[in-house]
Amino acid sequence: MIKAMTERLSELDDEFGGRHARPMAAAFLVNTVAPYLRAPASDDVRKNMMGAASFLCYLIGWMAVDEGLHRLAQNYYVKGLELAGASDDHFTYCHILRGMSVQAADLGNGSPAVRLADAAAAAAPSAAPRMRAFLAGQQAHAYAVRGDRRAAYQFLRETDSAIEKAESQARTFGGYSPATLAYHEAQVRNALGDTPGSIDSLQRHFHLRSSSNDSRRSGIRFTSMLAERQLKVGHLEAACANWSKVLDDYPTIKSGQVDQHVLTMFHSLRPYLKNPAARELYERARIVTPDSLAVSSLRRQRLRVIRLLPASLTYRQPANSGHSGGAVALPRPGALPDEGRPYPGVHCSALTCTDAPRADLGPMGAYKAR
Repeated sequence: MIKAMTERLSELDDEFGGRHARPMAAAFLVNTVAPYLRAPASDDVRKNMMGAASFLCYLIGWMAVDEGLHRLAQNYYVKGLELAGASDDHFTYCHILRGMSVQAADLGNGSPAVRLADAAAAAAPSAAPRMRAFLAGQQAHAYAVRGDRRAAYQFLRETDSAIEKAESQARTFGGYSPATLAYHEAQVRNALGDTPGSIDSLQRHFHLRSSSNDSRRSGIRFTSMLAERQLKVGHLEAACANWSKVLDDYPTIKSGQVDQHVLTMFHSLRPYLKNPAARELYERARIVTPDSLAVSSLRRQRLRVIRLLPASLTYRQPANSGHSGGAVALPRPGALPDEGRPYPGVHCSALTCTDAPRADLGPMGAYKAR
């Protein structure tokens, strides 16, 4: 039941944004899942319950990132890691570390993004090709944000090789796809200063994109990225055409990430108001942009978030995880703000929990690339 509800909540998040979905997900976690975790059960049932709860924590953390609540997201991610360790859920364990790397990379923090992406990959030494592409693609983005061109393109080649192997096998619903690879290529090229190449990769992403595997919110975000980069190279009318598509869907989605893109559009257009297309789009943006989203406060919030990211507590990888790089920096867990208290019965001194020995990573099944 928890897994089925988590999937439904994920669909709502993809369709309508984290600001719509997270309150429902947090209420489900507190009112339904937490009592299950406190209830007496056999070891197998308890491990399965903690595994399901760990992925729900990951999803809520992802929603919080979408809202721009980065400290809250980190708390959920760390609680998810603890529960995944207690339940021997390597699948979720790798997902969460990768999600934390995505958060750091999107905030421009290359070194933490690299450490977390490398830790996720090292914890999955026997991953299937599609899962390997899922992890290596994020490694490429993280290294690009850190400015390591050689490593970034090496991991892109690894991702391309893995996705070729995966596409030659039986296709499962969801998962890392050639469209996702094109998006990661765009992010790598943009981070390394190749804006025209990034535009080409984003256009290829939209050519390969499938509505059955890619969320509506990501479509709005990636279209915004494309428009911003088109304007950067002087293609004003192409940028306006893509931003117009963004405004078509913007009123129906509640996403802090999308809000930031719309604000970027609104203010990027100001120097071009003598152009009829830019002027028309600017007037539309004034109507749909909420007054509460003042740019100055948004910028101050973003700067505070970046300063909060350095970890206050260090966790070490399990000895048998395959990780060779020492400690991985993570934030202090504490209680989850949504329920005001930590989960009972889960005591972790590291990513390896004292009540559940870790096992070797088994075959990866189908998953949804977030």
